[in-house]
Amino acid sequence: MQYAQLGTDGPNVSRLCLGTMTFGFQSDETVSRKILDVASDAGITFIDTADVYPAGGGYASVGRTEEIVGRWLSGKRDRFVVATKAGGPMGPSPSSGGASRCYLLTAIDASLRRLRTDYVDLFQLHYDDKNTSLDETLDALHSIVRSGKARYIGLSNFMAYRAARALGRAEVHQLVKPVSIQSRYNLLFREIEHELMPLASEEGLGVMVYNPLAGGMLSGKYTPHSEPLPGTRFTLGTTGTNHQKRYWHARQFEAVESLRSISDEAAQPLASLAVAWLLANPCITSVIIGASSPEQLADTTAAVDMKLDTDTKQQLDDLTTKFRSYSTSS
Repeated sequence: MQYAQLGTDGPNVSRLCLGTMTFGFQSDETVSRKILDVASDAGITFIDTADVYPAGGGYASVGRTEEIVGRWLSGKRDRFVVATKAGGPMGPSPSSGGASRCYLLTAIDASLRRLRTDYVDLFQLHYDDKNTSLDETLDALHSIVRSGKARYIGLSNFMAYRAARALGRAEVHQLVKPVSIQSRYNLLFREIEHELMPLASEEGLGVMVYNPLAGGMLSGKYTPHSEPLPGTRFTLGTTGTNHQKRYWHARQFEAVESLRSISDEAAQPLASLAVAWLLANPCITSVIIGASSPEQLADTTAAVDMKLDTDTKQQLDDLTTKFRSYSTSS
């Protein structure tokens, strides 16, 4: 495993981060614990979760993922960098989410109870709440860090201009500044290269990227004439709807078929190549990999040790450059 500092001011983390959004819905607790064991054995020390997880489970299951992670962490908490997120809807009420002071102060306490810990290493805003002023949100996050309930703060799913504004407002008011930003990024979705990555590089933000296999498209298991498999990211509730909207289109299938040829030529699994391509980007600190079974981690964890040669990387870049453009989902 490789390790790096999360931005200029954050903690040292493994370059692969275990994403847990499947835990408690797509994967039961027994399987989830096995996934955590396999990840730990591979040297992963960075775990990312959220209060609204598991994905696709609806309001009846929110919080379940943090509970599973918390039980697994018992007796070994000090060995892991634990990141969670708040702000997503925990219920139907408008006040059951967002980034207000009232909500965030409640959310951190609830997450700590579920995770069975006194603090999280990284507390992230899951989404940009434009109904709450950034000044109020940042002041609440400042209070959370100063209270010792979180070591660092981060942003997730923020547009570049809003992330820049958050950094600026924190600096003006001398508040704790975000050390990281989390965003969707993969060979089939490269829009963040335009503005978010340059911002992160200039401001010293650590970059965590999720969805590295495009919901499984980059595992190579789907073909243009196949149907979404039951129990996968493409069929589970709203998560399935979102993934189909993002990737289940002719141009993505065409790209995957071409990527498969590169994979065959390199004699490497497509999933390994997809993650290795992300790790080769100097802007990226950690790639969040997920799984619904322990076996699925084999190809993604292997990417850390893969030497992606210049020619192969260039082929991957060139083949998917069209996905740098905005609005290329269909």
